[in-house]
Amino acid sequence: MNPVCIRAAGALAFALLSAVASAADYPAPKEGDWVARDFRFHTGEVMPELRLHYRTLGDPSGEPALLLHGTGGSGANFLTPGFAGELFGSGQPLDASKYFVVLPDAIGTGKSAKPSDGLRTKFPKYNYDDMVEAQYRLVTEGLGIRHLRLVLGNSMGGMHTWLWGEKYPGFMDALVPMASQPTPMASRNWMLRRMMLETIRSDPEWNNGNYATQPPSLRLASVFFAIATSGGTLAYQKMAPTREQADKLVDERLAAAPPGDANDFLYQWESSRDYDPSAGLERIEAALLAINSADDERNPPETGITERALKRVKNGRLYLIPASEDTRGHATTGTAKFWSQQLQQLLQTAPRRTTENARRQ
Repeated sequence: MNPVCIRAAGALAFALLSAVASAADYPAPKEGDWVARDFRFHTGEVMPELRLHYRTLGDPSGEPALLLHGTGGSGANFLTPGFAGELFGSGQPLDASKYFVVLPDAIGTGKSAKPSDGLRTKFPKYNYDDMVEAQYRLVTEGLGIRHLRLVLGNSMGGMHTWLWGEKYPGFMDALVPMASQPTPMASRNWMLRRMMLETIRSDPEWNNGNYATQPPSLRLASVFFAIATSGGTLAYQKMAPTREQADKLVDERLAAAPPGDANDFLYQWESSRDYDPSAGLERIEAALLAINSADDERNPPETGITERALKRVKNGRLYLIPASEDTRGHATTGTAKFWSQQLQQLLQTAPRRTTENARRQ
């Protein structure tokens, strides 16, 4: 074998070993499904069997922590080097040898029940309250958990976390809503969501949800929304300082596969339409650390609305990640290095609000 091939083979072997070592830092996730019987949606519709998929890491005897993903994602979104690699390993904030980490797929996403399973637009029009109730039933009925040490969510999961704190105030010790606000879905955030939904629904090939192939507007609308509302101003300037580089970035994103199924996509984004936890902030009892990024396009800190809302949360505070060329706007919180230390401090100081030795059925 010539020297170039030897060096290439050695580099490949090293990369494989590094990947294995990195994956070995925390246990492999286990997957499962649980069926919620006679699930009643806020519309009054009832599904006799609602499938809910989930992943877990660690031993069930560990302290339970619930992690909630963003719109259109799944629990698998957390299993990345930038997230799991910073949190679940030995000595890290959510060390899987000490914590039992639960990663559910929300209604309408991942491997949980969703319109593309067959009902299409006849699937119940779920909202965030329905999604949180399904998560609660999975945790309590499906996994037998009586109390959570932590509920942490990102983006949509962050909004779910605010609702968890209000709907089940005695059920957790700590709350970490990220890339979210405890205020009504409104302003630019909703306006751009609405435009994205209208773009797809006005596409003749969507055909009222009865399409044979995915409508082309699905890819176009999702790319437009992503560029407009996530990525970071300084980061985009660094990545695309010329028109040619900007065009290349757009071309790459338009060439990628569309984000799943159009009906699923519409349901996922429209489920935020009536999100508004503002009336119940005083009900939150757990220690709460809100984490946002200073360059978050969907939750701009200059409005001051999060700071005003947090004054009504007796154990709440905000950590605002400074903007830089390394942050990614709304997507910043998907990289745990920006806030893992703050999470560690919260878990070290948040009071344990139950004295039960056994927190599971």
